[in-house]
Amino acid sequence: MPEPVSSTSPATNFSISLLNEFVELGVRDLVLCPGARSQALALAAAELERAGSIRLHVRTDERSAGFLSVGLALETGLPALVVVTSGTAVANLHPAVLEAHHAGVPMILLTADRPSELRGIRSNQTTVQSGLFGVATRLCLDVPAPVGEPDEAGIAAALAGQAMNAATGVFTTAPGPAQLNLAFREPLSAALPSDLSFSTPNCGVVPTPAPGASADGPAMLLAPGPLTVVVAGDGAGPAAEALAYAGGWPLLAEVSSGARFGPNLIVHYRELLGAEDLGGQVERVIVFGHPTLSREIPALIARDGVETIIVAPTGLEWYNPGRSARGFTRSVEADAAAISAARAPAGRGWLNRWVMTSRTLAEAVADEGRAPIDKRGITRAELAVLRAPLTRALLVDAVWRASWPHDRLVLGASRLIREADKRVPGKKITVLANRGLAGIDGTIATAVGVALASQAEPEPRSVGVTRVLMGDLTFLHDVGSLLLAPGEPQPRVQVIVGVDGGGSIFDGLEVAATAPADALERVLYTPRSVDLQALAAAYGWDYSLAATRSDLERALTGAPSRPMILEVPLVR
Repeated sequence: MPEPVSSTSPATNFSISLLNEFVELGVRDLVLCPGARSQALALAAAELERAGSIRLHVRTDERSAGFLSVGLALETGLPALVVVTSGTAVANLHPAVLEAHHAGVPMILLTADRPSELRGIRSNQTTVQSGLFGVATRLCLDVPAPVGEPDEAGIAAALAGQAMNAATGVFTTAPGPAQLNLAFREPLSAALPSDLSFSTPNCGVVPTPAPGASADGPAMLLAPGPLTVVVAGDGAGPAAEALAYAGGWPLLAEVSSGARFGPNLIVHYRELLGAEDLGGQVERVIVFGHPTLSREIPALIARDGVETIIVAPTGLEWYNPGRSARGFTRSVEADAAAISAARAPAGRGWLNRWVMTSRTLAEAVADEGRAPIDKRGITRAELAVLRAPLTRALLVDAVWRASWPHDRLVLGASRLIREADKRVPGKKITVLANRGLAGIDGTIATAVGVALASQAEPEPRSVGVTRVLMGDLTFLHDVGSLLLAPGEPQPRVQVIVGVDGGGSIFDGLEVAATAPADALERVLYTPRSVDLQALAAAYGWDYSLAATRSDLERALTGAPSRPMILEVPLVR
């Protein structure tokens, strides 16, 4: 016989107070994984959803849930709450916590736990959860089990405020994960009061800038003189482009930098950094964001005689390859003399040489595979190109052309993001990627989070589609994130999978020239043969196959109305 439901539960009362306070602080998304110890939080979350106070996302896999919250925060700038039960459920959040830590993405973890009397005696599903994530959390509080004291609502409010401040970097200049480890005793839940009311969502809350951030202190001023380039790594944002334009300096912007646009953009920066009359002449480098996609940038920074200034409005660590950078600042500007020099004809030569050389390379790349059209219409050569097998270059070009400012583009940690970085032209669109640790974990979940947040009613940030481009191993690593909860909004997301047998990123590394072919195939390429159409059907996703360029162009035309997988076989 099941035990009777208690009429009161300190766990329920505390959970209601805690979640309600988070709503008042501006939290709009809550990601929930089911579990017995966290049931009070889960039931309170369901009631908040019914009242229209939060957007609730239910997932069965904690790793997917963690990365879903990363995607939600990347789009909104605010942390999502992640609710899990005790034991291995908490440990499964670790990959997403590490990504959020290194990428500076806000996240609030509400991890349910056993009370103190059940710890250290081998109770079921009990481990040391407080401090499990080490230095990756901005705040970790081990909260004793509520007992029903009158002041516990106030304690819950204070805890929510501390977690929100920590996750958004109010006091540390470093947004990231915060953990409230919440002990609960039985009865683990009770019926919610019939007269329960919740706070109205406060969607206008904006975290206060942290002391030391760019908004609070004077900017470092850059004078003209040294031959300068501006490097924009992942997450650099438009500030990198603005500085390059103001100072008249070449802009070397990675594809997920948020700065890959503008007249100073140098698309083919890798090749030009190897040219003695361009890259070999650089005297000063200004770095925004987190460069991760080339070896040329770290080599430039570590070169003798190159002055490097690192610009990071937030963060606990400074990018510093080779420990050779000497200037670190939260904000930077070109001084009046630099701006004036950039506008003078004599000061444009350095930039013009980079721009014109890069354009010449871009024209040569664009001519690859192009067939002339005669007056009779399509030529045999053109028809052959349309029917030819697809390459990585053709795939990234097509996806880039199909993406517009109202869309979102998420790039997995596959060879394809490097292909895009080497060739796609400037375009002011939203491009996101998990480059904090550059792992293949959770790419589908992150993209779904971006899609749900950008397309959420009543005020969607995007009316377009979220496309996520990845290789087959990256896709298979996160296939569990295809499982969406019934009854929840279906995101307009298109998962584009370049299938080349897996592990092709190793083709460009030194090991490919030294390792035995059979060992390389077995332990590095790790090829897999999986029926993606069957996977799509199993999870209820739409599916399409694009084997030729014409198939691909057709598949990318028009936004899907529901989740879909687009399989693209690639030439190895």
